[in-house]
Amino acid sequence: VRYHKVVIMCDADVDGSHIATLILTFFFRYMREMVEQGYIYIATPPLYLVKKGQKREYAWDDNQRDLIAQKMGGSVNIQRYKGLGEMNAEQLWDTTMNPEFRTLRKVVIDNATEADRVFSMLMGDEVPPRRDFIERNAKYANIDA
Repeated sequence: VRYHKVVIMCDADVDGSHIATLILTFFFRYMREMVEQGYIYIATPPLYLVKKGQKREYAWDDNQRDLIAQKMGGSVNIQRYKGLGEMNAEQLWDTTMNPEFRTLRKVVIDNATEADRVFSMLMGDEVPPRRDFIERNAKYANIDA
């Protein structure tokens, strides 16, 4: 790893979170040393572009989108990105890749035993533990429909 960074770039929506979980499972199971050495990062692309005239601001969640729209006042245009592929190269650079402005979340393992349990429960072959987890935590879900 030449630059001591592997950056996982996925869509900002729920599907992107699922894909990031799959990729993290791979690194945790088969390349854990890279995680332990602090080489794995997750990029955080915006979910929305809020525009009014020539003014443009990005938002990473619904609350931020609403605050930006309120601050701009009046009629605003809100574009929801369904995926990184909907951004042009300049937008992708400005929001997700440019080291001056991007937000990277470093992946750390605070408790390897607990991480192993969670990955096994979420990604394993046994359905009942995953179903129990979903039923217990469904009320906290942010449904992206």
